[in-house]
Amino acid sequence: MYPRLRDLREDADMTQTQVAKYLGMSQTGYSKYETGENDLPTQVLIRLAALYRVSTDYLLGISDKR
Repeated sequence: MYPRLRDLREDADMTQTQVAKYLGMSQTGYSKYETGENDLPTQVLIRLAALYRVSTDYLLGISDKR
């Protein structure tokens, strides 16, 4: 899941700071999601899926279909 977060963010030409601002959190906090240091809370997972217009299953690595 975690490499997908980085790949989607980079594909959207966004920085970690921009995504963190969208989520209402610090860049450091968001960075820990991308590295796998922290697990994604459900609400963050849903917001990221909406931001990148992909399914939560795709973010979780359950499906390869965006």
